[in-house]
Amino acid sequence: MAFGSIQVVDSTHTLAHVNVKKDERRQKREGKPPRDEGARWGVKHTRRVRDESGKMHEQREHFYGYKAHTSLNAQAEMITSVVVMAGNGHDGHQFAQLVARDQAHGVKVETYAADRGYDDSDNHYLLEHLGLHSAIKLNAYRTRKKDEHKQVWFDLLGSPAYQQGQRERYKIERKFGEAKLNHGLRHCRYIGWLRYAIQANLTAIVLNLKRLVKLLTGVSFKGRAWSGA
Repeated sequence: MAFGSIQVVDSTHTLAHVNVKKDERRQKREGKPPRDEGARWGVKHTRRVRDESGKMHEQREHFYGYKAHTSLNAQAEMITSVVVMAGNGHDGHQFAQLVARDQAHGVKVETYAADRGYDDSDNHYLLEHLGLHSAIKLNAYRTRKKDEHKQVWFDLLGSPAYQQGQRERYKIERKFGEAKLNHGLRHCRYIGWLRYAIQANLTAIVLNLKRLVKLLTGVSFKGRAWSGA
């Protein structure tokens, strides 16, 4: 099984195993701590919408739970590293840890691709320092700002490595869809950060085993995984 030269990084959210409204009432009435003390509110996604007056503004959809940051080899479509955090954590701050884990596992690639959430100058610098190409999707302000040094960002946008890396990003979204639809990663099965970390990593192992069987035999597993637990 051959690994390709492009690694894709992204995160997916998982809802805590908590009835949020009931938990909030219990905290107020009984003074008890949250049922899941590791879970936090986070932003699922942000989109621009037009209001009744015709003005554009940002609309955010939130969730209560955790995130699983994942590194995937684009060619093999195998997960190489997972970092779990609370829902309110900043995406960009987990990038270096994923790269470090990939290197510790012996994953040798040339390019890292990711979405705008990972567009942090430290992450671009890290890849440059390691002799790797950045295909982290740039935020618009990188090229719109009045800065005499912004040409470096235009050069990045036009580079073959950036463009090819961005074309591979859909593969990790597809992998997350499989994890949620067929393997229960949409919801936490248990309470607490550690138990969610176990769930996320076991899910990654199952996805990798399915992919390995596909690569070696051509046989695909379809349908949902059911459990009586």
